[in-house]
Amino acid sequence: MTLYSLDRPELNLPSGFNFISRQAVQIESAAAAGRWDLAVDSDESGIYFLPPGALGVTSRAGIAPMPGSSFDEVREAPRDTAQYSTTEPVPIALGTTYVIRTRQEQGGFGQVCVYYAKLEPLDFDAAEGVVTFVYDASPACNNRRLVPPDS
Repeated sequence: MTLYSLDRPELNLPSGFNFISRQAVQIESAAAAGRWDLAVDSDESGIYFLPPGALGVTSRAGIAPMPGSSFDEVREAPRDTAQYSTTEPVPIALGTTYVIRTRQEQGGFGQVCVYYAKLEPLDFDAAEGVVTFVYDASPACNNRRLVPPDS
């Protein structure tokens, strides 16, 4: 998946990601309002993942960096909610896996759910404001496991 910084001058580039529907979104689009879990931004000092709260959007979505853990090693999302950045930018670093807690959404049986995902940046260019990453997202409501049940 490739996302582009909110700082880029071009219009209509996907700068956010919805981990529930597994789709890139254009944050500036009215249709995207509140329907994303992570955005990308950059400035002269680097490139960042942004939780919705960093842009003033009320959301439970958060980002937890897991430095020193490979994508395959991260098998469960952190239980401690203090590990998730919900209002501050998170610097993007190669070799770091990030766990995403999504915004709240109504589940299939009417309960309120958050979902968990993990991502690992494969490449980024802060000057160009672009990041490419691989991700995996759990479809299970409120379940912190990040691997299939048979693993």
